[in-house]
Amino acid sequence: MSPEQFLQRIRKTTPAPAYLFAGPELYDLARCRRALVERALRPEERETGFERHDLSETSLTAILDGARSLSLFAADRVIWVSSAEAALPRGRVAASEDSATGELSEHLNHPSPGTTLVFECTRYDFEGDDRAKLERVQKFYSAIPEIVELRPYSLEAARALAQDLAAEAGVQMGLSEIGLLVDSLAGDASRISAELEKLRLYAGTERRITADDIARLVPNAQASNIFSLVSALGRADRKRSLLSLDALLREGEYLPLALTFLATQFRLAMVAHEANLRSAQQIQTHFAKQGIKMWRDRAEQVNQTLAAFPGEKLGQAIDKVFQADRALRDARPDDRVVMEELVLSLTGA
Repeated sequence: MSPEQFLQRIRKTTPAPAYLFAGPELYDLARCRRALVERALRPEERETGFERHDLSETSLTAILDGARSLSLFAADRVIWVSSAEAALPRGRVAASEDSATGELSEHLNHPSPGTTLVFECTRYDFEGDDRAKLERVQKFYSAIPEIVELRPYSLEAARALAQDLAAEAGVQMGLSEIGLLVDSLAGDASRISAELEKLRLYAGTERRITADDIARLVPNAQASNIFSLVSALGRADRKRSLLSLDALLREGEYLPLALTFLATQFRLAMVAHEANLRSAQQIQTHFAKQGIKMWRDRAEQVNQTLAAFPGEKLGQAIDKVFQADRALRDARPDDRVVMEELVLSLTGA
């Protein structure tokens, strides 16, 4: 089940004897843990009734023995067990492992009243090489019918989450700033939540959060200056372009990366030009039909680039970006000179 399904279910029914939380999304894990503890334990029991264990330090047998024993301090308990993957057999034993340990199956056939066991495996993802490892964890714990999959947020879902969290916190942020924050944090929901709280404490709820605020406070948000440079060049804004380039140089940013972003922006604009698209809405709809997801503010940027580089000027701009890329690959180029020449040529009359 998804985290949302778990949250809906836990509000309506008593907790199950055991759960397996699998996947790397820590934001949803924290939400589910908080909801489970609030549902299973009364306020006065939450200090003594919530127990934490780590299977890399404690054996599964010891944890199950503890779950079977009655507590002297709390009638109800939530036993949270991290590093669930550490219980899996290794070596020759792993080749012949059963789908679940007999001890766990036996415990779930006769669970202790008022006790909820939660096994957490956040080490592996659902994609790539981790997928087989996560499937093995799920097979090992298949005696647990309640499995919550903590899948990472897509960029679109992370953007929607950021908007919701900003609204809940009373933080004033525009769509461009929301997009910048999500891009800077690579869609990590936990970090989005933490950084929004930091921005709220810094700027309060009375004024609007700016891109400069994000660049100043959010780790790794220096990439925002790359987007600022791309946006300013797309508008043919010479002054802002040179300021953004100077900021990138002071921060030691890798300039070929900025050039890659710029090339992408111009290619998108060329596609929009050839398709005769005349508004941000048309651009967004067109790329969506092509299977390319694009946010509204990005579509606005592409539309601004079309306005700043009409007709043949767009083709010339793409050619200049290509020449700058080739110049940066020379034996000993002066990156600043190359990029400044590009800025001057793209923002000329």
